[in-house]
Amino acid sequence: MSVNVITNNEFKDMIRMGSHRLGQNAKFVNSLNVFPVPDGDTGTNMNLTFQSGYQSVNESTSTHVGELAQSLSKGLLMGARGNSGVITSQIFRGFGKNIESKETLTAQELAAALVAGVQTAYKAVMKPVEGTILTVARGASEAAANVAKSSDDITQVMLAAVNGARKALATTPDLLPVLKEVGVVDSGGQGLVFIYEGFFEALGGNLEASEYQPDETEMDEMLNAVHHQAVQNQFSNDDIQNGFCTEMMVTLGVNATSNDTFNYDDFRNYLDGIGDSLLVVADDEVVKVHVHTQHPQKVFTYGRRYGELAKIKIDNMRIQHETIVEDQPAKEQPQIDYGIIAVASGTGLEKLFQSLGVTTIISGGQTMNPSTKDIVNAIEQSNAKRVLILPNNGNIIMAAKQAGQVVDIPTAIIPSKSIAQGMTALLSFDMNADLEQNEANMTDALSTVKSGQITTAVRDTEIGNLKINKDDLIGLVDGDIVVSGQDLLQVSQEMVAKMVDEDSEIVTILIGADGSQEMAENISQNIVTAFPDLETEIHNGDQPIYPYLISVE
Repeated sequence: MSVNVITNNEFKDMIRMGSHRLGQNAKFVNSLNVFPVPDGDTGTNMNLTFQSGYQSVNESTSTHVGELAQSLSKGLLMGARGNSGVITSQIFRGFGKNIESKETLTAQELAAALVAGVQTAYKAVMKPVEGTILTVARGASEAAANVAKSSDDITQVMLAAVNGARKALATTPDLLPVLKEVGVVDSGGQGLVFIYEGFFEALGGNLEASEYQPDETEMDEMLNAVHHQAVQNQFSNDDIQNGFCTEMMVTLGVNATSNDTFNYDDFRNYLDGIGDSLLVVADDEVVKVHVHTQHPQKVFTYGRRYGELAKIKIDNMRIQHETIVEDQPAKEQPQIDYGIIAVASGTGLEKLFQSLGVTTIISGGQTMNPSTKDIVNAIEQSNAKRVLILPNNGNIIMAAKQAGQVVDIPTAIIPSKSIAQGMTALLSFDMNADLEQNEANMTDALSTVKSGQITTAVRDTEIGNLKINKDDLIGLVDGDIVVSGQDLLQVSQEMVAKMVDEDSEIVTILIGADGSQEMAENISQNIVTAFPDLETEIHNGDQPIYPYLISVE
């Protein structure tokens, strides 16, 4: 199937299919985590990021591809989670900027936009690393640009992008030794391949034998988007011609009132005659309907001809419109000089951060990375003249920086990569210092602490000289696995021994949701026995994934 132009319809289909294919494979992308720890979240982050972009496009009423690309860019920007999500948002930021004036797209314009996306993404990353999603994006864009020189067929250009992405993905283990060591390809790059495969399928390309069918969640999103598009331009009751927002889900062939065979076109044409803002989404078993009509009962009666009504819903839009009232404005509170925002998960950690002066906690961390929008909201709701952000996770720093760039409140990001670093940085905060001085002092403090984590391996692997078996206990220091074994006390002792130096003074143990006070005290006693000059502290952190976080400073 040859496609020579991308209109708004094809573009929306591309984004929908890209989101669908990535979502269907998010768990697989998660499984490509380099380390065998139960915190692989690249697939989840990219999926949530792209869903945000898809939702923004889906709700747009524009028929201009360039404007839809801007909606995609904004949705991805605000929904970006984790480094992979932020880089994905930057790829499509450059893509969208390149085509913002284009009502439709040709093969050459699509290829040029893919190239522009890569250029923007490389510029956005402080120190670009090959063997990552950047390499895959570049491979896709170069292949697409090459085919576009001799072909006007958009399907062929997108196929070239897919093949270029796949080829580049296969090279990532050779470019990034740690990938080769554990036998995986780059997870972010794999996620981008799935997105581009979805684009190709939407243009009529055949990657799978089975025809794409939206799942129930996607059906609901499509119905909600149609309703949103229909009502956003209706400003008064006089504008509402069909006053009942009517939805139904029909289970085809179950207790039908007629023997008629369901025909999608006939079904849709009938409903189109009794309402507007119509969307009909169907697969072999279910049909979902959204329509604005004056006759909801006719809709339900017609649906019953083909099966049982599993769900029905009627909203009187005129009453909804009339009952919108303006809330009484809240009494203004005086602005605070500094807002300090920290990302943490666990009631114990939240209390510890608050005791150190944090004014806002964003619930999140490993496997639960907050989006750019989550961080933006926290900044804007801080009621502060200036804001400091402690991401406390290397995978959240880029989203935090992106958030800081889109708000009007002066904001500084302290690039803390662990809970321990975040807490240490807070000890250097000075209420009387300016934002730049606090940023410098708190950032300098990050290097004075070493962060250890104990968790359980989720698969067999070999890293360096360590042979790790599934369910082994593993100890990580500043993100690197340094010890593994079966005995918790031994693993913790060996891990701490690799963290201690002649300047070390205090060891802090944070008990996670799966840890215990008794074991923490045993770990503490072992440390004091081995290193008599060290002091130890124990606190309840309640953090997930890691039963014990141990820091040395």
